[in-house]
Amino acid sequence: MKTRCTWANNNGLLYERYHDTEWGVPLHDDQELFGFLILEGAQAGLSWQTILNKRDNYRKAFADFDPAKVAKFTQKDFEVLLANPGIVRNRLKIQSAITNAQRFLEVQKEFVSFDAYQWQFVGGKPLQNSRKTIDDIPAQSPEAVAFSQDLIKRGFKFVGPTIIYAHMQATGMVNDHTVDCFRYNQV
Repeated sequence: MKTRCTWANNNGLLYERYHDTEWGVPLHDDQELFGFLILEGAQAGLSWQTILNKRDNYRKAFADFDPAKVAKFTQKDFEVLLANPGIVRNRLKIQSAITNAQRFLEVQKEFVSFDAYQWQFVGGKPLQNSRKTIDDIPAQSPEAVAFSQDLIKRGFKFVGPTIIYAHMQATGMVNDHTVDCFRYNQV
């Protein structure tokens, strides 16, 4: 049996698969990075398992996480999203996804890609941490605070330092697998 980070145990196959194949793997695809920004913002105040279970619904509802398409969503699109039982139907979170798509495109224009912008906060390569237990993993980091502050300055919503640290973990900017986890050395 494989040793995993304790948060990935006993939460079902979907959670296990996410941990084993995605979490902490360096991600450089702008569309997927945008998707994680939507999902992490939606998670605020909820469990990641809730959002992970709804990820396919989010992908469908938000145009396969295409920021150019989401940036053009109208009031009618907003109302359709608000009525969609497959996503978290929170007005502020839905509106933030649309707003963030617009800001995302501005960042792409300035930096050529969101990837180039995002990864500058860790010097272009993942930060390799050595966490012994889940209790050793912080809710945020100085890098997450800097990233969050810059996003907020650019007009992004639902991007506080805790949300952004979770985004950094999910997209492999930091390796927060515990040292006993089989994925720790792989990522």
